[in-house]
Amino acid sequence: MTMAGIAEVPTLASDFTRFAAWDPIAECTMVMATPAAEPDMFADYHRGAVASYARFGVSDALDPDAAGCAEDTALFWALVDVGGDVVGGVRAKGPLRAPEESHAIVEWAGQAGETEVRRMIEARIPRGVLEMKAAWLSKEPGGTRHRAKMIARSGFHAMAALDLGFCMATTAAHILDQWRSSGGVVAPIPATPYPDARYETKMMWWDRSAFAAHGEPDQVATIVREMAQARRATAAAVQGRAA
Repeated sequence: MTMAGIAEVPTLASDFTRFAAWDPIAECTMVMATPAAEPDMFADYHRGAVASYARFGVSDALDPDAAGCAEDTALFWALVDVGGDVVGGVRAKGPLRAPEESHAIVEWAGQAGETEVRRMIEARIPRGVLEMKAAWLSKEPGGTRHRAKMIARSGFHAMAALDLGFCMATTAAHILDQWRSSGGVVAPIPATPYPDARYETKMMWWDRSAFAAHGEPDQVATIVREMAQARRATAAAVQGRAA
């Protein structure tokens, strides 16, 4: 990666702090914010992620320190139910400036596909890449499928608000299958045994310019609507600070 390439990487807008969208089917509000803007909500999100990872026996794949995790988080999304409880979420790091900033490099180190992982990330960096991490949902009866669809849409809020081209995530194959609804495409590379041999971790990409060709029609329609809301919210924040 050349210095010229790094200079062209999109950065987080200093005016952005928060965006929220209500989903009447899932009966949740999806809040996208910086950890600094919503520290208590981020702490709730992080506690839920730690508990979820522990339940699946993969605690080593997550930073247990909320403050350290916040420093590595550009944005996070929290699903807040009608009672005000955080019942799921995901976080993002980036925009990435080099492949080495992605945790995917660690996950595929020494494995088949490592070179392709580097190549895919580097090729997309000029248009802006966020890496989605530590997604979780609480185990509650009912509503889980719709809430999983909310998680699947989350990255598009950031792509719209910050004018980024791509989001990327790595996770177990059965989770990625849930996220295909939003137009994510699984990378054509071998899975990696991460965090241990029990798992086959794969990589998925969301392309802001092409997701509609791959997503479910209802998800695509909701994504388009929520991206417009995110752009308006960001523009209003910028205007408010300029006034």
